[in-house]
Amino acid sequence: MSASVLGIVGGSGFYNLPALTDAHWKHVDSPFGKPSDDILFAEIDGLPLRFLPRHGRGHKVPPSAINYRANIDALKRAGVTDLVSVSACGSLKEQFAPGHFVLVDQFIDRTFAREKSFFGPGLVAHVSVADPVSPLLVDALEAAATAETIAHTRGGTYLVMEGPQFSTRAESNLYRSWGCDVIGMTNMPEAKLAREAEICYATVAMVTDYDCWHDEHAAVDVASIIAVMHANTEKAQRLVTRLARNFPRQHPACPIGSDRALDVALITAPDARDPALLARLDAVAGRVLKG
Repeated sequence: MSASVLGIVGGSGFYNLPALTDAHWKHVDSPFGKPSDDILFAEIDGLPLRFLPRHGRGHKVPPSAINYRANIDALKRAGVTDLVSVSACGSLKEQFAPGHFVLVDQFIDRTFAREKSFFGPGLVAHVSVADPVSPLLVDALEAAATAETIAHTRGGTYLVMEGPQFSTRAESNLYRSWGCDVIGMTNMPEAKLAREAEICYATVAMVTDYDCWHDEHAAVDVASIIAVMHANTEKAQRLVTRLARNFPRQHPACPIGSDRALDVALITAPDARDPALLARLDAVAGRVLKG
């Protein structure tokens, strides 16, 4: 087993955790372009932790402009074995009120303007994302949420929309008819790219609003979201701190193979592979390419 390195990708608030030691920001280059920001390297009780603000410090990068490939590649280069997405989301279910956390286990990807794979012409790969989150990581998140008495639900489907506009009422009701639980703009293609990079991935969806479907609540707006986000951030800080303190120091094998997803994914014959693309994939696919 390799040493665990816990990655957190999300909004602000996590680089001010009082439990962090040896905290310093570091630029990590990626051949896939510029990541959203530098990565915060730190430790919690001896566990290496890496934090990347998905929208950049100050929230400068909108969802569609995030370079998801560069972000995941940089986190891989920073040694991350397990990645937790902490994301503000709208609720599509009555029971998931603002302030509730949902540990989602499925996604519906409705984005259309984003690069969704590290692979392509010159090296074709097809990874399975039938089960897009890693169960052992969700186990650890569930245990941390329970220990911190944070209201949460395990399981749910996250509808990922392109944005940056919020849903129309018709769209919101359509997604509810599909059985979706929460809606947001950022976890795809992030989850797919984490799988390609063989990083175990899980999402904490922090509910901030009822989107626009709920007749008894006003349509979503930024001011109301920010008010709930402040309360959610304090809970998320406690969740991450507890998670890190109890996290296994040696990375266990993922029961669904998230950490070995490329074993049977590469389809291009070795003598037909593009050397330039292979060079870019030295971190993401280095384990299988070196073999």
